[in-house]
Amino acid sequence: MAATASASLFSQTWLRWLAVLAVSGANFFAHLGALEVGLMEARNFVAAREMASGGSWLLPTMNGQLRLAKPPLPTWAVAAVLQLSGGTTNPALLRLPAASMALLLVLFFWGLTKELTRAAPSEELAPGRTAWLAALVLSSSLLVITVGREGHWDIFSNSLAVGSLWLLARGWNRPSPHYPSFVGAGLLLGGTILSKGPVSLYTVVLPFVGAYALSGQPTNRRNLRRHWHGTLAALLVAAVAGGAWPVYVWRHVPAAAGAVARLEAASWGERHVEPFWYYFNFAVFTGVWALVALAALLVPYARQRAARFVPYTFSLIWLLATLVLLSLVPEKKERYMLPLLPPLVVLLTGLLRYWEQIYAARPVAAGPDFWLLRGWAGLLLLACLATPIWVAVAGLPGFSPMSAAFVGIILVFGVLAAGLARGGWPQPQPTPLISISILSMSALMLLLLPAYSVSKQRRIDASLRRLAQLRTTPSWQHLPWRALDEMHIEQVWAAGRAVPTWASPTDSVPVHPTLVFAATPLPRRLPAAWQGRVQVAATDSFYLGHRREDGQFYTALLVPVLAGSRTALNQVAK
Repeated sequence: MAATASASLFSQTWLRWLAVLAVSGANFFAHLGALEVGLMEARNFVAAREMASGGSWLLPTMNGQLRLAKPPLPTWAVAAVLQLSGGTTNPALLRLPAASMALLLVLFFWGLTKELTRAAPSEELAPGRTAWLAALVLSSSLLVITVGREGHWDIFSNSLAVGSLWLLARGWNRPSPHYPSFVGAGLLLGGTILSKGPVSLYTVVLPFVGAYALSGQPTNRRNLRRHWHGTLAALLVAAVAGGAWPVYVWRHVPAAAGAVARLEAASWGERHVEPFWYYFNFAVFTGVWALVALAALLVPYARQRAARFVPYTFSLIWLLATLVLLSLVPEKKERYMLPLLPPLVVLLTGLLRYWEQIYAARPVAAGPDFWLLRGWAGLLLLACLATPIWVAVAGLPGFSPMSAAFVGIILVFGVLAAGLARGGWPQPQPTPLISISILSMSALMLLLLPAYSVSKQRRIDASLRRLAQLRTTPSWQHLPWRALDEMHIEQVWAAGRAVPTWASPTDSVPVHPTLVFAATPLPRRLPAAWQGRVQVAATDSFYLGHRREDGQFYTALLVPVLAGSRTALNQVAK
């Protein structure tokens, strides 16, 4: 009865949209600025800052040097935010483009799943429910949330690639040519190339198209033959839209472009090398859906159940092809598993819909379905009970047992635990378990992410001098800044401006007062050719991380001897 009531309640289109937007808003946009800017984010943000402050939008730079290793579309998005906000340094605002792309990924996937399940037998009883539920599952999956909340390139390329698949499937499913869908798919494919080159074409588009053509469904191959003109049009549009920037770069800086291409090709086999089976734990990265995801991969059990709701064989081939293609590349990172999530979510959503249907019709006696649902409820119940305990034991500032934040955590996770106890025993009920799984992830983002941020900040040694403090010296703002050693990109971001490395300090002498950075104290680092020609004033230092063991950088104000009197030197040093 619960499943029937829920299906009836959310049969309205506007309620389904409201649910998806609410869950995505909590998971992707809430507390966006809670965590510090990471390494990959700093690279994107520094390039965007230089772009927005007058640099080239077609030949991006990072700390004054050409940044051609990554295509510019994500950088353009962040640079636009910087221009609209007047040069903000607020991470929450700078992460808005990535969070927006995560939302688009969910919406594109919703549309794609609707196309894939259009002919499913279950659509007659509950039109669109499978695709809508799949969108909710994807928006509450752990890896999508973590990648979508950070300013990386991956969420841009994956989102646009899934969008292109939706429009391709939409065009292929039409009985007559529908060129707007194919042109739109081509534009999104071009955006994918401009986000991370051909990576998502290899990890998202290629396995999907291969599975579509080889999944054993004659209708698919017939659609491809019927719409080959539209598919060709999509490829041509993608080549023009995605190839314009690389062609521009090759024409204007061919030597630099060639060097970057060779370096990037070599890095695929030399950096972050992991074994072939590194991605085999991908189901865990669905988070609260991990047990269901594992069950959906048990082909003898899941295929006969899920095939009435989703194209199980096609989705499994899509998933396995993606896994093989990803595993063949020696360079591996956790966030590179993101292309595995869409096909996996299709599979596990089919299993969820099966459970909804059979439990709506009658109670189910003990069997694999019964024990899977009870095990799922038990794991969720333990997590809900453990969350307030962790917060209480951690003793975080602002989360004491008498604080409003802690009381809110107790109430929310207590209600969720009570719902799990009722929905998991004595007879498991799939629809409440699905709802609580979705709500628990949103509750973690809304209530627990601030606690996690406080926990991270508590490890920071507040006595350490940081670059953010040092850079505020008023008399240094108008001076050029240079580094004798390459600065970490996070420190360049913290500096608020470019700090280019001094390419040949032994061949040149500062002719103007200059603030210089180095990994060792400056008086010992000055080239011999500078002796007697510059004076060192206002030495300082700052720490690179949260602990003293993370190391230091040193600064000094260099003033040419001929630049003025001792009084002038003192004025510049103040």
